[in-house]
Amino acid sequence: MTQHRAPHVHHGDGHGHQGTHGPGHDHGHSHGPGHDHAPDWGRLAPLLESQAEVAGTAYGEAAAWLGTLVPASGVRRLLDVGSGPGVVTALLARAFPYADVVAVDSTPELLDRARAEAQGLGARVTTLSAELPGDAAALGEADLLWAGNSLHHIGDQGAALADFAKVLRPGGLVALVEGGLAPRHLPRDTGIGRPGLEARLDAEHADRFARMRAELPGAKREPDDWRALFTAAGLVPAGTRTFLVDVPAPVPQAVRELAVSHFGRLRESLGEQLDAEDRATLDVLLDPADERSLHHRTDLFHLTAHTVHTARKG
Repeated sequence: MTQHRAPHVHHGDGHGHQGTHGPGHDHGHSHGPGHDHAPDWGRLAPLLESQAEVAGTAYGEAAAWLGTLVPASGVRRLLDVGSGPGVVTALLARAFPYADVVAVDSTPELLDRARAEAQGLGARVTTLSAELPGDAAALGEADLLWAGNSLHHIGDQGAALADFAKVLRPGGLVALVEGGLAPRHLPRDTGIGRPGLEARLDAEHADRFARMRAELPGAKREPDDWRALFTAAGLVPAGTRTFLVDVPAPVPQAVRELAVSHFGRLRESLGEQLDAEDRATLDVLLDPADERSLHHRTDLFHLTAHTVHTARKG
C-alpha cells in the first residue's frame, strides 16, 4: 500500500488477515524489511496468483453462494475492487456470465496479469486503474461489488463502505472477504525447536498488521464488526459465510513452493522480532539441503479459511 497518499487496494494473497487477515501472512501487509515500507506489488504478482489459485475452490464456493443472494441474471456490472492479478476476477466472471466485470487495481503489472487471466472471456472483462478512496467516484455503478482482502488497506473502512454503498444500484450486493482463520502448514511439533512456531508467528504478524492499519492515511480504529459497519453505511447485512481451503499432506509441488515462499517472507520480515531458537527453526525449514525442511517434509499441508461478509443496498 502507498503510505503517503490515498492507498490502493489488492486481493493480496487472497487470505486476508486471519484472526486479526483472514486473512493470512502473505497478503502483503508490508512484509518487506520494516513495516513502514510499501510492498512491491508487481514483484509479488506471482505469489498473489499462486495464493488465489490454491484457494480457487473456496472462492468458487463463495461465488456460488453469492449467486443465491443476487441472481446471476440480475448482475449486469460487477466490480472486483483490489483485483490483484485477476485470478478471482476471472472466476467471478464465469460465475456471473451476464455481467460486465471490471478488475480495479492501481498497480500496472497486476492489471496486465488480470487482462491475461481474462483471455477467453471476451470483452466482458476490463480493467480500471484507480486509487481508493480518492477515485471511488470513478468506479461507476455496480450490481455486485467484491472486495477481497482489500478494505483493510484503507484507513477509514467505514467511509470506504459508504462509498461502496453509493456505487451499488438498488438491490445490489457488496461482498467483503475479511477475517477467517490463519493458515496452517505444519504440525504443532515439527521436531525442530519449540512446538507451536506458527502460533508465535501469528502473534507477531497481528502486531505488524495493527501497526500497518494505524499508519494508513486517515486511519480510524473501529471494531471489525462488519454488520455494524454495513448498517452505518446505509446497507442491510445479508449474511456471512466462511469457506475452507484444505490441502492435506502430501501436498502438490505448487503448494509446497507456496509454503516455502510464505515462510521465507516471514523469516525476512519478522526474523528480528523472534527469539534465536525460532529464527534457527525457520532457517532449518528453509534450507533445501536439510531433510527436515519444507522442501522435503512429508507432513506439510495447507489449511485456512476465508470469511465473506455481505450486505445489500435497499
